[in-house]
Amino acid sequence: MRAIWKGAVSFGLVNVPVRLFSATENHDVQFRQVHEKDGGRIKYQRVCSIDGEEVPYSDIAKGYEAADGQMVVLTDEDLKSLPTRSTKEISIEKFVPSEQIDPLLFDKSYYLEPDKTGLKPYVLLRDALEKADRMALVTVSVRTRMTLAVLRVRDGVIVLQTLLWADEVRAPEFESLSEETHATAKELAMASSLVDSLSGDYEPEEFEDDYAEAVTQLVATKIEGGDITETPEAKGEETEVVDLLAALQRSVDKAKAAKTGGSSASDSDSDSDSAEGKPAKKTAAKATTPKSAATKTTAKKTTAKKTTAKTSTAKTTAKKAATKKAS
Repeated sequence: MRAIWKGAVSFGLVNVPVRLFSATENHDVQFRQVHEKDGGRIKYQRVCSIDGEEVPYSDIAKGYEAADGQMVVLTDEDLKSLPTRSTKEISIEKFVPSEQIDPLLFDKSYYLEPDKTGLKPYVLLRDALEKADRMALVTVSVRTRMTLAVLRVRDGVIVLQTLLWADEVRAPEFESLSEETHATAKELAMASSLVDSLSGDYEPEEFEDDYAEAVTQLVATKIEGGDITETPEAKGEETEVVDLLAALQRSVDKAKAAKTGGSSASDSDSDSDSAEGKPAKKTAAKATTPKSAATKTTAKKTTAKKTTAKTSTAKTTAKKAATKKAS
């Protein structure tokens, strides 16, 4: 696991350096939206609801919709003026009885791991929570925003569990339950008997996500049977790559022509003709020296080189002979 936050738990004059880890992970089955015909992924564009134009990410701002439907656009300066907390402290406000915290308020769960230097005060806080059978009500700033949370102990580890604010819990306003209706004594006795017959302990291993397992098996069966869709690359992305390669090739050709002092005008014309799909063979043939003439020229140069080499060798031999006679 990777720590997502580092700070310290403070209670009284004691500080406990800790690291925060996500205690849960989502194993829900995720499907992609694809084109049924070819399996291509569906993309979404950011389009303005007023003019219908696609909006680049750089032009997107944050807006708050008022109760009457009016939209208020907030600038970066507006957001900077809002109260934020970036302190790395989990501050214990009070210790409250566990039964006073409604499980409906629980939001996200995190494990707290102590640093080596904070092991003893960590164990002290853990044991004190277990002995008192209470939860520590704390305030903590995760991702700059302050929130309420509780510290409790699970399997010898302190768990930080963030809480929803009181106004985030909806009131159950159901008209059908407003009447004073209760079960009869006979009905209640039968229900109690049923509860007793189904009583037991909670063992998580007894239950599994059969839907996720079924999806995994279904996909494996389709792959083994060859029932898969070969998804080609997106056309737009491929075109961009081809255009880039063509542009680089033209740049290299022009750079070579300029370096060798060749006829850059004819080269550029030839490149442009090739890029537009026009024939360029005739132009190239005119600009090129005939094969026979090129062969003769090469032969003459080679003969001249050989003659020069022989002359140089003869001079060297004569010098060596003269040196021997003189000695």
